Amino acid sequence: MTNLAIDVKGLTKRFGKKVAVDHVDIAIPEGEVWGFLGPNGSGKTTTIRMLCGLLRADEGQGTCLGLDFRTQSEAIKRQVGYMTQKFSFWEDLSIRENLEFVARVYGVEAPKQKVEATLERLGLTARQDQLAGQLSGGWKQRMALAACMLHDPQLLLLDEPTAGVDPKARRDFWEEIHALSAQGLTVLVSTHYMDEAERCDRIVYILNGKLVTRGSVADVIAESGLSTFTIEGQAVRHLVQEFEGKPGVDYAGFFGAALHVSGRDRAALESTIAPYRARADLTVAEAKPSLEDVFIHLQEDAR
Repeated sequence: MTNLAIDVKGLTKRFGKKVAVDHVDIAIPEGEVWGFLGPNGSGKTTTIRMLCGLLRADEGQGTCLGLDFRTQSEAIKRQVGYMTQKFSFWEDLSIRENLEFVARVYGVEAPKQKVEATLERLGLTARQDQLAGQLSGGWKQRMALAACMLHDPQLLLLDEPTAGVDPKARRDFWEEIHALSAQGLTVLVSTHYMDEAERCDRIVYILNGKLVTRGSVADVIAESGLSTFTIEGQAVRHLVQEFEGKPGVDYAGFFGAALHVSGRDRAALESTIAPYRARADLTVAEAKPSLEDVFIHLQEDAR
């Protein structure tokens, strides 16, 4: 049986009367990359902070890296690399100075040699004397990942690490994450990007503090029960309001130049779509529902 890096049940956190995380169960096998998805304010960051011991859970039980996440949080912190949403290093220090300071905080043996090796691994050697505050978003991200790796963690918790980063930097970042996973590291990464979610072994979707769905991307799409049709043509921009409230239509919205019309009642949806097939200025085709279709549908359901 595969060992679990994270195995928690009933994870709950309240802030006054607001339930930020509501009895969430998460079980992540060692060495896998899991995507943690959900809209802003859904409870992703709060969950991550509870797992790594920065927030105390109000309810729940289980383990993180084999340690009780409620009573052994200090031991967990020493084995976890946590990358926050906001760049949280000293902008008036160089990359090397930041990493050497972090290495000393963690009590890393031979910190200068460890920093040297980490700089080389993450392609930061040529920039090591550059001030952190002068780095672009992609290089700040790379430096933050380097800081997370200095103490050789067994688990990475990454909170929207690629927000505001250009596509190439995002791709390079994910290549590094998969290289680390191949060496046995477990990764839980929150993201709003669907292409990043599709790079994960499995995904967890949380909404209003509740776990809504989880599994492989293919499983999540299949279990949604959605049917999706695309409509393209010069007049398509004027059609979206026509579908609101129509039988079988749960959601209609644009993805690029195409209008996606989705719903779970396939027969009703096909009946609604039928008149548009006869129009010479439009092209109607059935499409496999995308992950974005599914998540928008879940949000609309919750609303």
